[in-house]
Formats: sequence, structure tokens, C-alpha cells
Amino acid sequence: MKTEGGSTAAKRRAGERAVEEVEDGSVVGLGTGSTTAHAIRALGRAVDDGLEIRGIPTSFQSRELALEVGIPLTELDAVDGVDLAIDGADQVVDDRDATAHGALIKGGGAAHAREKLVDAAADRFVVVADPSKLTDRLERPVPLEVRPDAHTVVAERIRDLDGEPTLRDAERKDGPVVTDNGNLVLDCAFGPIDDPDALATRLSGISGVVEHGLFVGLADATYVGTDEGCEVRRY
Repeated sequence: MKTEGGSTAAKRRAGERAVEEVEDGSVVGLGTGSTTAHAIRALGRAVDDGLEIRGIPTSFQSRELALEVGIPLTELDAVDGVDLAIDGADQVVDDRDATAHGALIKGGGAAHAREKLVDAAADRFVVVADPSKLTDRLERPVPLEVRPDAHTVVAERIRDLDGEPTLRDAERKDGPVVTDNGNLVLDCAFGPIDDPDALATRLSGISGVVEHGLFVGLADATYVGTDEGCEVRRY
């Protein structure tokens, strides 16, 4: 369930500003989504100008775009580490007084399992977003990537947690969304999430859940593109 909103200019400014953090010789995690796509294109231009990097894509979509713009690619198990990951978000807690400041909901593009693997492995993980993604408290449905044969069981466990699970349907084909890993996605509505860390722990403990879309304590900064420029939040 992708988040709509935010101007193209704002997204572009966020993506291009994050690319300024990339150093020569870096291994860079390449996130998925419309805002991150601007960062990938900017990285492609930098590679054309002589920047030497290797990219690790987090989805088929980001891989195809990276190849299109000429970014050399590698795999997570073929490198010693990831220097910087650049990725988007569906919601970002922007209340400095909140204990969950900087927590994210991701998975609108159904790539959050691979995204979390790469983002968590990075020395630095920066989020690129427009103002429509900022919130005082997470409240969007949390995407869960689940094994196909476990989705009904997982749905029952979500209801036990007072959540409302919905199997994500594909938009241009009959049937559900299938992730790059061959799994299904449950979008789980919990209402306002006061303690995303506690909920993340509970979701991770459900058998059949491959990964959930709560990213807590992972982001180092968020680059918020606006129509005038870019603002930086650091955590």
C-alpha cells in the first residue's frame, strides 16, 4: 500500500541531497520507491562523472533502475559491509520529544524484508522523504511479509494483538501481491502505535512472518525534501 503525496520536486531534492553523503569507493544500499529512485538516478550521474561505487539493490525495481543508469552492482554476501544505505519511508516519526523519534513504517512497495536486511547492515542509513511522510505518531497499517502457507495463521495472531489484517491485492492482476521473495503481504492496521518498539518485538515473534515494516532505531537521519530545498533530521 504505497503512500501517495509529496511533489516530484520535493522528492528529487531529498534524493539528490542524500547522494551528497556518498564517498568514492563506497558500497551503497539502494532502496526502493519513488523518492529513492531520484537518489539512484543522481548516483548514476555521479558514476558517469567518475564516482566509483558499488550498489546493493533492495528489489527488482531498484536493480533495474540501477542497471539502467550505469551503477555497478554487487550482493550483500560479496562485500565486507555497506557504507551507506539510502531508502524511503511511508511514515517517519518527526516529534523530537517522542521516544519513537525517527521510527519508520516501510513496505508500501512490498520490499521491506530486503530493505531492512540492507539498511540494518549499513554503517549509516539515511531516509529520503517529502513532508507528507512526517507524523507525530505512526498510524498507517504495518506491512508484514508472510509465507504463503502461513498467511491465515498469521492473520489470526494479528487479530489476537487487536490488529486488523488485510491481504494486499495486486493492482493489475487477479490475486494477491507476491513479493520478490515469493511471499504474500498482510497490511495490519493497529491504529495509532504508541510503542512501535514493543509492537515490532511481538510481530517478529510470530511464526510465518518473514519481516515486518516497522523500522525502529535504524535510521541515522532523514532528508526531507521541500519545494524550496531540503531539511535534515538527525537521530
